[in-house]
Parts: sequence; C-alpha cells; structure tokens
Amino acid sequence: GRLEAVTQQMGYHPQYLDSFLKMQHYLMHMDGPLPFDCRHYIAIMAAARHQCRYLVNLHVLQFLRAGGDPQWLRGLEFIPPKLRNLNEINKILAHRPWLITKEHIEKLLKISEWSWSLAELVHAVVLLAHCHALASFVFGCGCEQDEGLGGRGSLKSLSLGNQCFCEATAGNSCSQELLRINRKRSLDSCMELDSLRERMQRIHVETEGREEMRLLQQDREEGERQGVEVGVQGGTEYPPDPSVGLSPLADPDGEVTGATNLACYTQDPDFGYQDFARRDEDQTQVFRVQDYSWEDHGFSLVNRLYSDIGHLLDEKFRMVDGLQSSAMAKRQGCEPSVFKRGIWNYIHCMFGIRYDDYDYAEVNQLLERMLKVYIKTVTCYPEKTNSEMFDRFWKQFKHSEKVHVNLLILEARMQAELLYALQAITQYMI
Repeated sequence: GRLEAVTQQMGYHPQYLDSFLKMQHYLMHMDGPLPFDCRHYIAIMAAARHQCRYLVNLHVLQFLRAGGDPQWLRGLEFIPPKLRNLNEINKILAHRPWLITKEHIEKLLKISEWSWSLAELVHAVVLLAHCHALASFVFGCGCEQDEGLGGRGSLKSLSLGNQCFCEATAGNSCSQELLRINRKRSLDSCMELDSLRERMQRIHVETEGREEMRLLQQDREEGERQGVEVGVQGGTEYPPDPSVGLSPLADPDGEVTGATNLACYTQDPDFGYQDFARRDEDQTQVFRVQDYSWEDHGFSLVNRLYSDIGHLLDEKFRMVDGLQSSAMAKRQGCEPSVFKRGIWNYIHCMFGIRYDDYDYAEVNQLLERMLKVYIKTVTCYPEKTNSEMFDRFWKQFKHSEKVHVNLLILEARMQAELLYALQAITQYMI
C-alpha cells in the first residue's frame, strides 16, 4: 500500500509521471553504452554533490542489485580511474555548468587505458544532469530524508523488496497504481495529502516498528556502556545522531541502512553555485539559445550518440510545458503559458542562458519575491532548502500547483546542464 515518495509527488500530474518514468527506465535499465552498475554509481556521484541522501541510498540499493562491487561504496578512491575522472565534469555541471569547455571533453576522450567513448560520455552526461535536477525536485518537494523516522514527508521506505521508481514502467507499476488511486480519490488538496501522509506514517511505523525498537535497545545499551546520554524527541527515545555508524551496504535482513558520509563520493566540497552575473570577466560569456538550442542542436546530437534518449527527453520537456497552472497564472493576471515561460527563463537566466526574444522585466512582474527565492534555492543549492520553504510559499494554492513549479525547476535545470555539456561536445567534434 506504499507509494515511493517521488512517484507520489509527481503523481499529481499523471501524464508527466508516465513520461518521466519511461525516460528514467530507459536511462537506467535498458540497453545503452554504460554498464548498469556504472549508471547507478554515476547517479550516486551526482546526488552526492547536493548531499541528497535520499537518492544516494536509492541508487546504492540499485547498484548492489546490478552486481556492483561493494568496495566502490567506500568512496571515489576505490573506483576505477575511468569513473573517477568523471568527477570534475560532475562538479562543474552540478554548480556552474557555464564553465564546461571542450577541453574538459577532450580530457575524458583522449586515447588512453581509461578513456571514454563519445556515446559513453553522452550517456554519463544525461545521467548527471538528470540526477542533479532530480535532487532539486527531491529537496523542493520534501522527499529528502531528514533525521528521525521516515523523514519530513514520511513517505519513503527503501528495502530490497520494494520496487524502485526507476523501474515503475512495466506491468503493475507504481504509475498505474497511482492512476487508480487518483481516479478513486482526489489528491489535489493539502488536507487530503496530510491524511495520506498520516496513513503512510502508520504503515511505516507498523512495518518498521519492531526493527526500530531492536535498534533503539541496542543504542540504549551501547550508550549506557559508554556513558552517552540518550535524547528524547516527541516522547520517543532516539540516539543523538542516528546516522553515526550506518553503512551504505545492506544488513543481514536485506535493508539498506543508509550512507554514512556522502563526502566520500565527492571531491572539492566547497565548490558550489556562484551567481552567473558576478562571474569574472574572463569567464564564459552569456549562452544565447539562438546560437545553440535543444530543438535545433542538442536533440539531434544526443539522439545520434545515444539512440532514442533524445525523443524521451524531448517528450518530457514538452510534457511539463503542457501542464496546466491556471490558478498560479490567474493570480498574476496572465496566461498560463506566459507564467510558465517566466519561471523557465528565470531558471535559465541563473545559469547564464538568455533568450533574445524575451523581455526579462516580465520576470519581476510575474514572480513574487518569495517564489523567486524559493526557485533560486531549489535550483542552485537545493541542499539548503528547509522544511518550511515548501509549506510557506503560496499557501493558498493547491499542492499540485507547487509540485508543478518543482517540475518546471527539474526540467529547466536539466535542459540547462545538457545545453552546456552538449555544446562543449559539439565544439570538440568540430
């Protein structure tokens, strides 16, 4: 009776969910240039850049299912040099994609024992951009696991017996189950969402309660032996730091307990987003869509080097553009398409991507300050999103409208990263 948290949130827009699941299933589980274990490890590296424990844990589980070497989960020092060489482009794409150059591409493709092929690199770039953007959605919608049982949303439970949302496109999938639930009851109100969360919480407590009590008893006994005081929160005893000592590997009961320290999957942790408008004069100039666009350039390149992924990505970009946001647009007294374009172009502007045919003064007219702060935080440094931001912005709007904003963030950010990476690959190929 449980739905994975990301699937549940996207389920407010079932047509988009179906498109998202098809693309992700193809990216992670169908034939492609990269081995399956490497795909999930790249996803771990990407999610770790934003300290997204939720996605890291999910892909640790999938990495092990795919037969990945458990030693790799000890950190970047324990993986093959070929994968480790991807770390630089992962870092730049995640935080300052405008710094990607053809020299970065050339370094990965140069002839050596650990060189990448063009097809492999395109697959990896799509994976990185996808997971960076998905981390924004995870934080923006409150799916990220916080300290305590179940996290803020209390919607997730990762075990080796559960179906990952990556795989929910075949047979009796989560998406089909979600469509059935959506027909049975409306999920389009915060009151009903809270009720669903309460039910999910009860199920989680019932199924995990015995294990929780066992671990709690062990922690209490260990604390007594070491003289460590056990805290109390909400009437329930808990260890002061539940993450201490956790392993990213599965325990004997088949449960993935979580990654201890995400820093082992990253290098240069202080490298983060920097306002494009404040860049040094000698850095990359403004990226003009008229010179290099997804429709005219990126789509054909990615589809040629990684068959069919371009069509699936393009469908997803178009699907989010077609979603309705009438209440949000009505508040601003404009057409839904105008409002959505304002959000999309604002996100691209933060990454230095400009549209010559757009009047950027509209952004300040269309987007309230609180919404702009929310969008920038979730887009550029999602790990700084706090538990109040999603609940506070535009309280009077339906939950589905807020999820829609996060879907726009996800797709606009992913397309921005892809544009920079694919342009650099194009320049290398010329």
